[in-house]
Amino acid sequence: MRHYEIINDQGLAGLSLANRDLPQPLADQVLIRVRASSVNYRDLMTIMDPAPRGIIYPRIPNSDGAGEVVAIGDEVTRFKVGDKVCGTFFQTWVDGSITANDMANALGGTVDGMLAEYRILNQNGLVPMPDGLSFEEASTLPCAALTAWNSIFETGKVTKDSTVLLLGTGGVSIMALQLSKMVGARVIITSSSDAKLERAKQLGAWGLVNYSENPDWESHVLKLTSGNGVDHTVEVGGAGTLEKSIAATKVGGSIGLIGVLTGGQINPTAVMRKSIKLQGIYVGSRKMFDDMNQAIVDHSIRPVIDQVVDFEEAKDAFSEMRNANHFGKLVIKI
Repeated sequence: MRHYEIINDQGLAGLSLANRDLPQPLADQVLIRVRASSVNYRDLMTIMDPAPRGIIYPRIPNSDGAGEVVAIGDEVTRFKVGDKVCGTFFQTWVDGSITANDMANALGGTVDGMLAEYRILNQNGLVPMPDGLSFEEASTLPCAALTAWNSIFETGKVTKDSTVLLLGTGGVSIMALQLSKMVGARVIITSSSDAKLERAKQLGAWGLVNYSENPDWESHVLKLTSGNGVDHTVEVGGAGTLEKSIAATKVGGSIGLIGVLTGGQINPTAVMRKSIKLQGIYVGSRKMFDDMNQAIVDHSIRPVIDQVVDFEEAKDAFSEMRNANHFGKLVIKI
């Protein structure tokens, strides 16, 4: 089978297209013909700077993938040949709180990922694909979409009466917009591009803030909310934007801390003074994944894909992620 593997710390130059023998499933394993793999910022960083992440070479990158079952082990009961499936980001996190062991079983990091023609996964590390989605659309769900779901509903408890703040227009934020609109919440979104803000408006965003033209964007968010702030913020920037997100969030509100896109430091005093719930979000459990997929089917949600590239041109997808011009998700078709 063909697959990409990280072979050194030379960035995209160290990402190589290679071959391995086709694996065969053990008793509780499933062999998947992978049809699509989406790209996350985490995947790019794993390729560009693998050493601090403890990557052992060679390592197949990418946490996200969707495909069909082509063989199963003798003890597999959850799936049959022909089923369409998605891998779970954490292979062992089924339900409840995440554990250290779950953290040690993350696709595309501590274990081989999905940027391959075939992958062997344990039956417990898979979920059925939502009906009606293409492989490309389904491949966007395991990391970015589930992270958005976890932040919006598990942490933020967002309802039709909520106002939600989203930073940027990448995969997490755009799915968070779609999920928030699913329950009728008001959404404020930021971007440095008026064209992207217009696209977000077409998806249902209520408040639009260009942070390039308005560096004090938190003040504009407060104006939009009559000085109160938002109920929940999906914080994908990290330390460099967290202070502004805290200022834009209401007293007693919540922030889902997701991203590491910006550097910097943060004084936590404002979190205490505003009694804000600041929750670290690292994707989600299989139970959350199943719940999200049911909602996607019930509400006919279609993930937003910016660009699809062929398997042979996979490096182009990572280059596009690095350029940060995308709206929604970048997908590699296998």
